Amino acid sequence: MTVLTRWEPFREFSTLQDRMNRLFRETYKDGGRDESLTTSSFAPAVDVYEDEHNVSLKIEVPGIDEKDIDVRIENNTLIVHGERKIEKEEKEENYRRVERQYGSFTRTFTLPPTVETENVSATYDKGVLKVKLAKKAEAKPKQIKVNVGSEKNLEAKSPSRAA
Repeated sequence: MTVLTRWEPFREFSTLQDRMNRLFRETYKDGGRDESLTTSSFAPAVDVYEDEHNVSLKIEVPGIDEKDIDVRIENNTLIVHGERKIEKEEKEENYRRVERQYGSFTRTFTLPPTVETENVSATYDKGVLKVKLAKKAEAKPKQIKVNVGSEKNLEAKSPSRAA
């Protein structure tokens, strides 16, 4: 039986980019081999979505205390900075593999002109930071009532003159 799979040409580019990033990270990293096992900078995953009233961001930052997260707006740019610290325990000093990433991160987002920078809220729950940016009143969609019929139809119904 032959199985057809969809070919996605950009998947190979993503894999190539990941390999190149890893190559440069390993080549130009300061410190010895032990440090590469315990710390690295990372960029948490972010979902950005928009509805008629808000632009919202969900940022995955599990294992980070809320006191280690800084959210600010400067020059129409949202800046989220934080740090995941490694837990040092003597019992676990012989690591075989460390896949979780540690260190500090900074994510920046240029805000659209429709966002009201004075009305921003951020909540942190179960490892997810939620940032809600309210839209300006003039940016919210407005419903316009459409009248049925047109002026041309009204003129056609009026009595015509005889020539």
